[in-house]
Amino acid sequence: MTALSLVDFERDALDTLTAYCTIPCLSPMFDADWAQTGHIDAAVELLASWARDRRIANFEVSIHRLEGRTPVLCVTVEPTGPASGTAVLYGHLDKQPPLGEWSEGLGPFSPVRRGDRLYARGVADDGYSTFSALLAIEEMERSGIAHSRCVVLIEASEESGSPDLEAYLDHLKDHLANVELMICLDSGGLTYDRLWLTTSLRGIVNVEVTLRVLGQGLHSGSVSGVVPSSFRLLRQMLDRVEDSATGDILIAELESEIPASHVQAAKEVAAEFGDLLADSLPTVDGVALMGNSPENRILRSTWYPTLSVVGMGGIPEPEMAGNVLRPFTTAMLSFRLPPNVDAQVAASAIEKALRTDAPSSAGVTVRQAGEGWMSPPLAPWLRSALDEASTQAFGKAPGFSGEGGSIPFLASLGKRYPDVQFVATGVLGPKSNAHGIDEMLDLPMAVGVTNAVITVLGAYAKKEDRL
Repeated sequence: MTALSLVDFERDALDTLTAYCTIPCLSPMFDADWAQTGHIDAAVELLASWARDRRIANFEVSIHRLEGRTPVLCVTVEPTGPASGTAVLYGHLDKQPPLGEWSEGLGPFSPVRRGDRLYARGVADDGYSTFSALLAIEEMERSGIAHSRCVVLIEASEESGSPDLEAYLDHLKDHLANVELMICLDSGGLTYDRLWLTTSLRGIVNVEVTLRVLGQGLHSGSVSGVVPSSFRLLRQMLDRVEDSATGDILIAELESEIPASHVQAAKEVAAEFGDLLADSLPTVDGVALMGNSPENRILRSTWYPTLSVVGMGGIPEPEMAGNVLRPFTTAMLSFRLPPNVDAQVAASAIEKALRTDAPSSAGVTVRQAGEGWMSPPLAPWLRSALDEASTQAFGKAPGFSGEGGSIPFLASLGKRYPDVQFVATGVLGPKSNAHGIDEMLDLPMAVGVTNAVITVLGAYAKKEDRL
């Protein structure tokens, strides 16, 4: 068995990964002027430069640019074995914004290593992916392990819902050729002690709602009681889509029956790990978690439709709040959808619920709608390879779990290549804090995932022998 070590990862990847962490390459949704600020271009050039220095026999590094769209890094590695198909290894380089004040000594674009953990925005979600994918292939060639044709595809709009991805998949259709295996490195699991495979992802609909009542703010002592509060009107609109007492979504189009196999998987995870979600959350004293059991909480986080208010506008910070009836309130609503719910149908139903009989000044805009995803059944050769990969890299059998987040890439590729085998995995785990403050990469986990990729690619290259 070949294995990349943490020392190898530190020697070959850590300096460039750390440099990437300093780049504020925010996704286009959070940096509308990304083409002018140049941070995304700086990140893709840095990763491409590192890729060109890899010790791989026959490969090509290219940056694809379509007019008006974020770039895509494409590294094509020619096969060393007999497999005729292509394995695509996916990641992304764009980042979420800092969110807020990070803990003392940490910052979103000032990477800090503490022990075997590296803290910075985008490091685990998922700047590491380029390094993991190419180091796996490099190690295979160094050790004489045959691999198929591989295409490492790193996009730069995933955190905005991958609006540029479909255009690039069209652009690269002939280049990708006969895709048979997809390895997505943008996910994670419940622990750092094994390889986790994602079995489902929720979809997403983001909606911006604005309630305007005045052309300008006025003294609340003069107009309150006459002019309605924009916040109160917003609250009334939210009551149409969510039960504020329970958090249940009130729109039928967002509901779905959970497949029995996923219910059973949740039972098995709860039986092994107990109330893992509750135990890992930094909840404050007095907060009662939703869900009536560990199993139910797993399903609530992976299959239930939910609403989160992720942003507000028109509301001053407390220290700047005067006695003014504000002219408007804006809320950004993030709906998570069951994996098998049509996102466009859901978006239309949400928009209808919010617009019907709404105040004339209400504005409702759907900003993003992304499909969920369910993993197709694993081929026998792949199931065997994943068992071997996790056992060799971590000493334990793999874990299987749904994820509450969204990866639009998987839904897009699932539609384009319905017969392809998917491996959705990654390094996100407890306290990795993707999208939150103090995002963190567990370096041994990154090494373990890289070694698991080696095993899976090796098995794919000789899969015909297992059929």
